[in-house]
Amino acid sequence: MSRRRSSDKENRAPGQRQLRVGEELRHILAELLERGDMRDPDLRGASITVTAVDVSPDLRNATAFVMPLGGQEEPRLLAALRRAAPWFRARVGERAGLRHAPEIRFETDRTFDEADRIGALLRRPDVARDIKDD
Repeated sequence: MSRRRSSDKENRAPGQRQLRVGEELRHILAELLERGDMRDPDLRGASITVTAVDVSPDLRNATAFVMPLGGQEEPRLLAALRRAAPWFRARVGERAGLRHAPEIRFETDRTFDEADRIGALLRRPDVARDIKDD
């Protein structure tokens, strides 16, 4: 029997429970942001989309990927979310039904930027020529 290396553990796909908890946290965070009950004036009235939540295997840490509507005032809103992270953690703990409320870290979702970059690369004439059907 072979021993697992730590890199095998890090490269493993998320389990079903991680995905389910991540999706539940995404819904809870989206609802909290939609209601706008936060004390921080930077977050009141802000339209922020929670695109995904990645949860660690032990469910104690979560990274919420967010995108302000239209990408406006991104640094200011991200800073406000990070300041309000303890408040979000407390509300998530009340609603999620988990033994421990996860530590929530907010990051800007860059997948749309990456998709645009890949699309631009595929439209370049030298690349399009290589992938063109004959």
